[in-house]
Amino acid sequence: MSSNVRIGIAGLGTVGIGVLKIIKAHGDLLQARSGAHLSVTAVSSRDRTKDRGVSLDGIKWYEDARDLATDPDVDIVLELIGGSDGIARELCEASLKSGKPVVTANKALLAEYGNELARIAEERGTPLAYEAAVAGGIPIIKALREGLAGNAISRVYGILNGTCNYILTEMEETGGEFAAILRDAQKLGYAEADPSFDIDGVDAAHKLAILASVAFGTPVDFSNVYIEGIRDVSAADITSARELGYRIRLLGVARRTARGIEQRVHPCMVRRDSTIANVNGVFNAVVVDGDFVNETTYVGRGAGEGPTASAVVADIIDIALGRHTPTFGVPVAKMNPIPTSPIADHRGCYYVRLTVEDKPGVIADVSAVFRDENISIESLLQRGRASGEAVSVILVTHEAKEEALVRALGKIAQFTHSMAKPRMIRIASL
Repeated sequence: MSSNVRIGIAGLGTVGIGVLKIIKAHGDLLQARSGAHLSVTAVSSRDRTKDRGVSLDGIKWYEDARDLATDPDVDIVLELIGGSDGIARELCEASLKSGKPVVTANKALLAEYGNELARIAEERGTPLAYEAAVAGGIPIIKALREGLAGNAISRVYGILNGTCNYILTEMEETGGEFAAILRDAQKLGYAEADPSFDIDGVDAAHKLAILASVAFGTPVDFSNVYIEGIRDVSAADITSARELGYRIRLLGVARRTARGIEQRVHPCMVRRDSTIANVNGVFNAVVVDGDFVNETTYVGRGAGEGPTASAVVADIIDIALGRHTPTFGVPVAKMNPIPTSPIADHRGCYYVRLTVEDKPGVIADVSAVFRDENISIESLLQRGRASGEAVSVILVTHEAKEEALVRALGKIAQFTHSMAKPRMIRIASL
């Protein structure tokens, strides 16, 4: 690119303002690293009158973000609006088609339409960069696409949502129930007013679909990610995990198997002495298993103004320097569509919590169901004695097929002495 790189920003929320602050604070440093003077020449956002704490003097303002795609004074377009469709998608498509590189932090857009956008970018020879879309300030896309390019990746997994990690950490440290900790997280700004995308695992699933594509050279396949959130994790589960030597974390796991690629997001019990178990609060972590490098781990803040804006600016510098790789690591035409391994085929160990009536024969009935499904029980613990009332029974299984475990729990739920829906949490093999 030229010695002057002009930037248009669509969206002046937390990340957009963070980018403006970095460019203002580190102008000379960024010029030394990119070989170009970086300047913001145009912006677009909903509210023109809002005080954002940074000066916008001398910067063009567009009511319609799509106008950035045709502005001759904009060399790179930053799409920081969010949302998987609508104006964000239209802006990215229009910018790429007009030959303008795009930098986005929009994981939902990439998870839903990344294949199409990558195809446009490659046809036009125009960069589409998105380091900020996954794990905030952790440079995991660059690590997978470039640093680990000499490896065949067998697995990538991690903590991909800071809101969920904060809630689970606080539940463990305070003994509080999920609903109360969520309210506290909302007051502190760690959770949105509508936290569904976070706590139901959708946000993490968007990120996992992107990671799986880069790791395995396959098209982004969000529709086949198994998703389970943390709403049903209770203080009782947190306590049981501690007693069993585990912590509970919401993990995204993408793994090659003989049957295809597993892509799953769900709560996991992880060993207390593992690296991932000791990533607390709003931090994210990603672990990559490569055949020559073995295991590499990346930890950092996964969201927020500074970390996410830092990743956006790193992409701007790459574009200014002319660093240009295929969007998801290999050209779209050479991507290998690998079959999905369904969650029903997953094999692993499981934690099971049953709420049953305390009376003779209950454990025998439960054991018979597990026996019939060829599931071996490693340990069993009954909490309390209250004849004729509800008690908790905690089971840990040996490795079993998920399909069989689900059938077993369905049968147990039909027992007359079953007082609540059985709860199951997968035990991670890390």
